[in-house]
Amino acid sequence: MTSSTSIKKLRVGYVPEHFSTPILWLGEKDSGVELVSCPSGTGQMIQALADDKIDVSVALTESLIAGTVRQAAPYRIIGQYVSSPLNWAVITGKDTLYKSIADLRGKTIGVSRMGSGSQIFASYMALREGWFSNSEKQEVEKLDFKVLDTFKGLRDSVNDGTAAAFLWEWFTTKPYVDSGECRFIGNVETPWPSWAIVARPNVDQDILRGFLQRLNIEVQDFNSASSREAGGKNIAYIQKSLGYPEEDIRAWLKTVDYPSDIREIKESVVRETLDILEKAGVVKAPSDGWKMETFVDTEVARVV
Repeated sequence: MTSSTSIKKLRVGYVPEHFSTPILWLGEKDSGVELVSCPSGTGQMIQALADDKIDVSVALTESLIAGTVRQAAPYRIIGQYVSSPLNWAVITGKDTLYKSIADLRGKTIGVSRMGSGSQIFASYMALREGWFSNSEKQEVEKLDFKVLDTFKGLRDSVNDGTAAAFLWEWFTTKPYVDSGECRFIGNVETPWPSWAIVARPNVDQDILRGFLQRLNIEVQDFNSASSREAGGKNIAYIQKSLGYPEEDIRAWLKTVDYPSDIREIKESVVRETLDILEKAGVVKAPSDGWKMETFVDTEVARVV
């Protein structure tokens, strides 16, 4: 059923990073879209959805799925934005005593917000590293988190001792490592496609379908061989709009992939993400199990 709620412009929350280039392209040419920058990431966007400040969010898969379980905001998945994993860097201070991820056990981990990717993925890191409070049951030990709001706040925290480390996307952080502000001591990749698209339930479904159709065109353009190659428009655009070094853009483009159709959601992705998040202690399954309609708007997206 199509909602009767009308809106002047579709307010789309996004993170101003290289992944968002197709969204920026769409915003430059689509008068029906209002882009809302959310530099603090997925946690900030979930709050914006809860506060009715945005209608759609393009954000991290795991945080959006966990947010649905927590009922953090009214939304459901309408698309899969990035099909490749996200490479999370594990970052600490320039003069740190921490040399490896193993050194962080029992230490304070900085996060932008509770429920953010930086928080949820730190819990997955603990699962991957085998930091169990009960080894027999493989229960992940409770981590000590410090909420620091912004990317700058996180970077400052590892140098002033507020936090031992934090997790953030590798190439977004790399310029600050190159400048000597902070250091990488490891990385953790997501075991699921990294970015999804969600929408509030009061948005007209025809508007959402049209938005996804137009965004899909921009995604396929960005993902094309001609746009990716040397001299293609991807590198020039990201350099100009975001200031990333060309060598970092080229390296990132080798690692990232987008779906052939963002309107398709793999049921296996949702269920496998939930399974891993439960093992990491982030979510707990209800007694009757997970139901896809809780997570995906099947009137807008195609579940495959």
